[in-house]
Amino acid sequence: MSKHVLVVDDEPNIVLSLEFLLEQAGFTVTTTDNGEDALAAAREQRPDVVLLDIMLPGTDGYEICQTLRDDPELAEVPVIMLTARGREIDREKGISLGADDYIVKPFSTSEVVERVRRIAGEGG
Repeated sequence: MSKHVLVVDDEPNIVLSLEFLLEQAGFTVTTTDNGEDALAAAREQRPDVVLLDIMLPGTDGYEICQTLRDDPELAEVPVIMLTARGREIDREKGISLGADDYIVKPFSTSEVVERVRRIAGEGG
């Protein structure tokens, strides 16, 4: 059974490329473009990994990460933050809120796929 990845980003080109590459790598992918839908999808589908943008309409990625960590049923779901915020203080904030990894945009899509594989426990 393939691992399930929830991609949360409001940039359609990023979502399309990540969805395509992750599916090619054998993952099942669900996408959302805002925080409220991301939380609903996470609760409904229990993904194996969440790829999470920080700057989203409505609820930002930091708040989503914190909400996931506070939910006993989702607290263990790995979160990889994808963001244009590359300052060390932003990275530290993401990690302190419970993100398992932090990738700065622009990023190599193949690197993202490899990190998802590693975090999902599929080697690499």
